[in-house]
Amino acid sequence: MRIIRFEDEAGKVHYGLDNNVVRDGAAGGRVELLAGDPFTGLERTGETADLVRLLAPVVPTNIFCIGLNYADHIAECEKRVLDHPILFLKNTASLNDPCSPIRIPKCQMKGPEVDYEGELAVVIGKPARDVRQEEALGYVLGYTASNDVSARNWQMLGGGDQWCRGKGFDTFCPLGPVLLTPDEVEDPQNLRIQTRLNGEVMQDSNTSHMIHSVARLIAFLSQDTTLLPGTVILTGTPSGVGFARDPQIFLKDGDIVEVEIEKIGVLRNPVSA
Repeated sequence: MRIIRFEDEAGKVHYGLDNNVVRDGAAGGRVELLAGDPFTGLERTGETADLVRLLAPVVPTNIFCIGLNYADHIAECEKRVLDHPILFLKNTASLNDPCSPIRIPKCQMKGPEVDYEGELAVVIGKPARDVRQEEALGYVLGYTASNDVSARNWQMLGGGDQWCRGKGFDTFCPLGPVLLTPDEVEDPQNLRIQTRLNGEVMQDSNTSHMIHSVARLIAFLSQDTTLLPGTVILTGTPSGVGFARDPQIFLKDGDIVEVEIEKIGVLRNPVSA
């Protein structure tokens, strides 16, 4: 099932079934409404409403992020592979909707610094604690695309060696366009992922290149730690990020960033100063 969350013409929020109303990052038209919620169960109603604004498919209870999870990204950052996943958190207020602007912070340090990171996002559907790796995918509610937007100078220089500050500004966690249920994903470790900036391909990889798989991440993060329903896990980005390029490329007013993941679709966001 391809689940969307949206506002109708009256500003009421619904869950709906994506029957080709989301195309190439844009959305519009009549949507079949789903009753209930994704965590307790959704049912088709046969009723429809106009999609006026597409929203992030879930409102996260927590946003757990994994750093340096692709070998080629580790190489471009001149880091080394570690035994355990690198974990950091994003402020839940950084949630952003498809087609809504990524806003460049007024408090930038030392000039342009805002970067893109296309990633597969995993949504937890039921409480997960001490989960065995071989059972971990059974806790997944669905998959969506994400952009781990990062203010690099704040990340590297302004956070006391912690990444949360540079990655937690408002609008820095776009999610969408749909929540794809696990029955639609044969293998989360075999999905093409691509990031485009103003139509130019910047990142092009496959989730098969992750160092720590989705199942491994869930098992690791749930050790003596309850992952609540609605927890979103950003699984890391492949190579091609802007700050590692020569010359460096940072987001600017008027840019369009697109993260496309096979089967999920295109997450598109403009950039605004």
